[in-house]
Amino acid sequence: MPLGSPEEDAGLDQAFASGNQSALAEAYRRFAPLIRSLALRRLSDSAAADDVVQEVFIRAWKYRDSYSPQRSSLVAWLVGITRNVAAGMGTSRAREENLRELAAAQHREEDDDGTGNPDRVADKVVIEAELDRLGEPQGSILRLAFHADLTHQQIADRLEMPLGTVKSHIRRSLVQLRQRLEVSDAAPAR
Repeated sequence: MPLGSPEEDAGLDQAFASGNQSALAEAYRRFAPLIRSLALRRLSDSAAADDVVQEVFIRAWKYRDSYSPQRSSLVAWLVGITRNVAAGMGTSRAREENLRELAAAQHREEDDDGTGNPDRVADKVVIEAELDRLGEPQGSILRLAFHADLTHQQIADRLEMPLGTVKSHIRRSLVQLRQRLEVSDAAPAR
């Protein structure tokens, strides 16, 4: 981490706090490698570490009014933000992995071997494809609601997500599914 003289560092800290865009560029040049290194050590993923660097500087600039050069140096403040962002990203990644595992387990539990009603099988294939298109965590949430017949609260508990987040994902996902399936049904048969 290239540090300047104490006067230069104090000048950078003050300039950043006052909203000087050149100070942001200089802080990025000087401290991004340190932030990336800390994030990489925590997450063990190069792409995720790059995302952390970007998020740290976005947050730092957005909330620069909360930074006080009298209380800490700019690099110390950025390291604190880095710890929070990396921890949040680690939790998010663990939650996504949990969702994938639950979805895979749910898929394995399904007992339809494809020998039933052809229309039912076709509908199931279309719906599964649409759930996959929703992405995560929406697809897994809807699978738990449809296939496992869980309530919103049960889904929130199982996935360790806030109840409001689960409800929002379900509502938006159902709207997307309805729009896609209506378009699909409106398409002319060939």
